[in-house]
Amino acid sequence: MKSKAFRAVPVYLGSLMLTVGCSTVKSDSSGLDYDPEKRDSQQVVREVGTLSSRVLEMLNIKGKSTEPGPAAAPCDVPNGTSRTYQIVRHPWSLYGVENDALEKGMKNLRSALPNQGWKVVKYGKDSSRNRNLEITAVHVKTHTQLEATWLKGLDGHTPLIEVTLYSRCFTEQP
Repeated sequence: MKSKAFRAVPVYLGSLMLTVGCSTVKSDSSGLDYDPEKRDSQQVVREVGTLSSRVLEMLNIKGKSTEPGPAAAPCDVPNGTSRTYQIVRHPWSLYGVENDALEKGMKNLRSALPNQGWKVVKYGKDSSRNRNLEITAVHVKTHTQLEATWLKGLDGHTPLIEVTLYSRCFTEQP
């Protein structure tokens, strides 16, 4: 099954840009409205992985989760700079439980995020025919973005919660 997160990456990345401060172009070489920090990519991978584990804990439901961990990838920036920027992305899904449990998990997540250093910037139903529940939040300290969507499976697919965390763009620390 090709997940909605992979089909809608441009839309999600667009909301990422707006939420974490990439929407306006600065006159520096990155084209971003912030200066990407110099960071060790493995440190950012660990940071995003830790935040992702906490999100799973905040959902507070027993289910199965997909395995791939966070990974660094090139970060597309406006103005096609010659500098190389990276972003860490961690997509995963929680499945194997009924919709009642998934709904409870989304409510748990929404209520727990502010106490864990996250600012919820969007909570509500998406524009799809199924009106799936979405949460978008930004971790205040790291500027990592979280997108969680409860896909109810009304279209015949397995009900699940799709989660993706994104770091800010950064340059590799030498």
